[in-house]
Amino acid sequence: MKVALVGAGLIGQSIANLLRETGDFDVVAFDRDEHALALLDAQGIATRRVDSADTSALRQALIGFDALVNALPYYLAIGVASAARSAGIHYFDLTEDVRATHAIRAIAEDSVQAFMPQCGLAPGFIGIVAHDLAKRLDDVREVKMRVGALPEFPTNALKYNLTWSIDGLINEYCQPCEAIREGRTQWVQPLEGVEHFSLDGIEYEAFNTSGGLGTLCETLAGKVESLDYKSVRYPGHRELMKFLLDDLRMASDRDGLKTMLKRAVPSTAQDVVLIFVTVTGMRHGQLVQDVFTRKIFAKQVCGMPMSAIQITTAGAICAELDLFREGVLPQSGFVRQEQVPLDAFLANRFGKLYEGASAIVAERALAAA
Repeated sequence: MKVALVGAGLIGQSIANLLRETGDFDVVAFDRDEHALALLDAQGIATRRVDSADTSALRQALIGFDALVNALPYYLAIGVASAARSAGIHYFDLTEDVRATHAIRAIAEDSVQAFMPQCGLAPGFIGIVAHDLAKRLDDVREVKMRVGALPEFPTNALKYNLTWSIDGLINEYCQPCEAIREGRTQWVQPLEGVEHFSLDGIEYEAFNTSGGLGTLCETLAGKVESLDYKSVRYPGHRELMKFLLDDLRMASDRDGLKTMLKRAVPSTAQDVVLIFVTVTGMRHGQLVQDVFTRKIFAKQVCGMPMSAIQITTAGAICAELDLFREGVLPQSGFVRQEQVPLDAFLANRFGKLYEGASAIVAERALAAA
């Protein structure tokens, strides 16, 4: 399969190396950043300098490819998906933006090509897990999805380091969040719904952020009483971010906030990704709760060091592209994350990056309510 990888940042580089390693994908990386392309050139990966914001130029560059993998920031997703539609090739991306996903669904309408956004960690893998657990129940009461991309060794007041797209981080902290409450889909505010929990002796907090549910609200509408997604952080992070966004009104100055965070908050490759999903409901007349957790740490993959967020994000989109290539997924139109079978994902050569993590998969019976 000939793949155009659009976006040669850290995640794009990880995707390129994972796909190239198999020998089943002919990858060409597109970007306008000569330095980023030079890094891939040095690793023996073909590159092409293209301005991804120029839809017309991108469409021409895509001729002859089978699929496009978009590893660019969310605000470029609609234009890139439009270029893929015009070029007649399949489309996969990592966007967490709700508006972009709705627009891509419209682009995919009546298409003979597949359009599959939200192929990362959250949205993405987290929705695959939640949907699979929900299917195992006769009646679903509650679905809770929690994900954290955290520094392994927090040292600053925010107890946070930049481990992925800063644009995506700000977007999920500022946009309204979908949820289901008492069986009704509704919008809730970001940074609200704070809860605290501990796992493996470490204390965490979680709160509403945008986009992590993907299309699950629509898929599970009328089938679940309560459904929500929250980002996991170390205690105290949410209060400081709320101070910045609300009290100092930085939510209305995203460029200023981005500049501030880039200047003050260092990045780290020593990170950990925490995945925590609980689904509660009835099975064979008994109230049960299924729990799926993973802790994934930075490590060497394909002979190169990768952070946990690189492993989980790149691993997820590569697994879904591979399953698509094998015919496991729908081959045309808009494809939802919850159409990916969890067993097939975890058995996939890329999906096994998730299986290599410390894992607890448990079911426990609850007293009847």
